[in-house]
Order: sequence, then structure tokens, then C-alpha cells
Amino acid sequence: MNKPDFRIKLREVPHEPGVYLMKDRLGSIIYVGKARDLRKRMSSYFIASQKMRASVKTRALIDSIHDFEFHTVRNEEESLLLEGKLIKDYRPRYNVAFRDDKRFLLVKLRMSDPWPRFSTTRLKKEDGSRYFGPFPHSGALRETLDWLNRGCGLRVCRSAAPDEQDYRHCNADIIRNCTAPCVGRISREAYLEKVEEACRILEGKGRRDLLDGLRDEMAKAAADLDFEKAATLRDVLQNLEKTLSPTRQFSRGRGVPTTVRPAEDLAELAEELGLGTPPRVMECFDISNVSSNHIVASMVRFTNGQPDNQNYRRYRIRTVEGQDDFASMAEVIRRRYSRILMENAGGAADAEVSQEGMLDQQRRLAREGRAKIVLPDLVIVDGGKGQLGMAVRELRALGLHELPVIGLAKQREEVFLPGRSEPVLIPHDRGALKLLQRIRDEAHRFANGYNALLYRRRMKESLLDECPGMSPNKKRILLEKFGSVSRLRGAGVDEIAGLPGISKKSAEAILDFLNRGA
Repeated sequence: MNKPDFRIKLREVPHEPGVYLMKDRLGSIIYVGKARDLRKRMSSYFIASQKMRASVKTRALIDSIHDFEFHTVRNEEESLLLEGKLIKDYRPRYNVAFRDDKRFLLVKLRMSDPWPRFSTTRLKKEDGSRYFGPFPHSGALRETLDWLNRGCGLRVCRSAAPDEQDYRHCNADIIRNCTAPCVGRISREAYLEKVEEACRILEGKGRRDLLDGLRDEMAKAAADLDFEKAATLRDVLQNLEKTLSPTRQFSRGRGVPTTVRPAEDLAELAEELGLGTPPRVMECFDISNVSSNHIVASMVRFTNGQPDNQNYRRYRIRTVEGQDDFASMAEVIRRRYSRILMENAGGAADAEVSQEGMLDQQRRLAREGRAKIVLPDLVIVDGGKGQLGMAVRELRALGLHELPVIGLAKQREEVFLPGRSEPVLIPHDRGALKLLQRIRDEAHRFANGYNALLYRRRMKESLLDECPGMSPNKKRILLEKFGSVSRLRGAGVDEIAGLPGISKKSAEAILDFLNRGA
């Protein structure tokens, strides 16, 4: 397929701040970027001289671009927030920053405390606290909070209810201008008024008057040759401008144009797969076996086309030796749906009389509100014919042979159905395939996160921590090679000494330590 000519489409791009999304020939988003001037930034990708000077990675990205879209925002801070949001949503392969689960900072104020204080967090919870943000500039935010705490006399100690004993170990009232509410130097009503004053500033109320007042004060200090004070006010002013710059919170379907339409995507998926009704509840399974030491699986559930995080599940594979995706998929399917049938068995006391099949029985229990766990309308396994075949076999053994199940292969995004040799190829611009990709990618992320957690736990709890001369790097190399202390104990000196950074003398000392503790 020839690459399209972007010159005409680039004329539609405005000279405004925003974010842009680059797509490959299959319609998948491969890169998300931000710009102060969208047209200038995006045009640079398609200038031959610029491409020749670009890195190998950038040239590979440019060669893969077959389409793009853009979204304008009000300022640079909003573009940073939106860029991070979209990278976390789509996880493009050419992006490095923002691909983790780390979020922008929020300011939290727990009003239930006797003397509320500001703290920073990255996760907003329904706990009755007041939240401000998110704020894209963490350094400026922390400096702004420090200035607010000093200026309003708010406490910074971590105790939920500070008292006289805490005051004995604190000099904040002397060096930080704290009003010392812990020893009654200010009434709660007066303290809460100061808290509310700080909240109004964080919300941006009176922002212009505040900044103008600081500029006037800075100019006066400079005119009086008090340059130290002027420099301090300059830093406060810059931090406030970054922190209080008007920004919107971006989420799917709110404030950002998006191609994600859950209801339409579900209807399209039902049409493509030949289902009678849209699959309101879907469950997707993925196997993660980065090494043979910890093979894990994940199950994520989507309800009405959206993630249902409370019903995610993760599994450690118990019955499979080595890396066997087919057998691992069979185990997790068996464990998941046998557990559902067992949990719902109490509500199926009339099953022998009803003469109905297992799936019909479970659907009836769900309609009557007697099912503890509702079976999904569609089961998705990450993989091709092999993984699908194992899932079908286990479901049939449980009497759930009529439960819809498909396999989604990564390489060409082929959809495999039981009993059909040829896959279903859903066009890449259809919402049905994008919905399947979202749930598959979420299952993959959840499985890999669990595998990483077990790896860190194994590194932390290893007997090797007690070995003399053992460094974290040596420990990591040994566990990556041998997988466990028992396997390491059975290795030879030469095999251990062949690893980078480990001498023959060090290998002998490691084996001597492990054999003494055996």
C-alpha cells in the first residue's frame, strides 16, 4: 500500500497547542505527542531533510505513519495532561514516557481530620476528602504548597490529630510560621478559615489579582534593592503560574473527542461474531510466562464495554511444568468457570427437576437474582487456535459448551471461532475490533503486572540476601539464570562463575554458604 500524501490534510491542522496521534496502516495508534504549535510540529515529520537527520527510531516511526488525528487544547499544561492520558489509554509502541501506571499529582485535603492538612497523592478515592488537580508540574506544585502552608500558617506534620507530645518534637511554629493548632494557639474555626483561603487559591479563584499583587511586591522589593526578596517572589510567582494555569481533567468520553463508543462497539461486535445480542459482560484471559519460574494468568471483565476493575482476577498456574501456554490456558479456564458453577450451586436446587442445560440454568439464576457470579456473554482468550481449543474443551467438560468463546491472535488481529478453520478478519477501523483490542491489552497489562510483582517479591525474600558479599545485581543475575535457590544449590562452580560479575572464588563462597544452610 502506497503511503498517503499528507500535504492536503496538514492544511487542516491549526497553529494551536494540542496533541496528535499517529496511526499505522491497520489503524492502530503507534505514537502520541504534544505540541505548542500543532501544524509546525506535525509538518516536521513529513519533511525529507528532517527525516534524514532523525534517529533510527524516529525514521521507523515516520515510515509506519499512514494516518493521523489531532485534538486542540487551551494551553501547554492541558496538552501535557491529555498526552499522558492518551498514552496510558492506547499504550503506543513508539512512546516511552507515561506508559506506566503513574499518574499526575493531586492535592488531597482530608476534612475529617481535627486539623486538616494538604498532602499529595496520585489516586483519587471516594473517601470524603477534597481533591485538587491533577497538576502536570510536580516540582512547581510542591513549592506552591510549601508557600501556601507558610503563608496561611497550616500544619505540615503527618499525625492525624497532633497534640502537645507531638509539639515537643516540632519547631514548625518557629521556622515555618505554623499557627500551632496542636497546642491551642488558634481555634478550629479560625484554622479552617485559613484552610479555605488556601483552597480558594488552589482552585484558581482570584488568580489574576494574586499574581498581579506578587508582581507589584516583587517590583517594589527590586526597587528597594532587596534582591533576595525579589528573587524569592520571582520563584513563587513562576511556581504559581505553572500550578494555577487553567487545565481540564481529561477522561474517556469527557472533554476529548474519541472513537470509543461502547454501545455502538458492542453492537458491531455482536454483528461480526453472529451473536444474537450484544455481549454486555465479557471476560478475557491472558497468560504471562516471562520465565518458567512464575507462570501467571489474568482475567479481566468488561461490563457494557467498560473495564469492571472490581471483578478482575489473577492466577498462579499450579499444574503446568515449564512454559506451556495451551495447558496454562486450560487450567485457568477450568478454575474460573468451575468456581462460578460451585458458587452458584446453592441457588440451583431445582436443577434436577428443570431438565435444562447448564448454561440455561445459569442464565435463569442470573435473571432471578440467585447467581452469586454471573456468567459472561462472551469469553475471549488471548491466542489462536491452540488456546481456543483448550478453552472449548474445558468449557464442554463443565457443561458450558454453548457459552460463546473466541480467540484473538496478536499478529494480524485474527478472531478465531470454534468449529471454523478460517479466522474472522474484522476491519481495523471498526469499533468492534478496537473493543477486543482494549480488553485484550488490559488482560495483558494485568497479567504482566502480577508477574512483575511476584518477581520483586521473590527477589526480596530470597535466602541469597543473607549470603556474605551478595549485591542486588549479583542476586538478580543468579535468580534470572537459575530461577530458585534450590537450582542454584545444584549448579557447579564453573557454571556460576561463567555469569557476568561473578568470579570463581565468589561462586565457591556462594555454594559453600548455601550448602551449609541446606
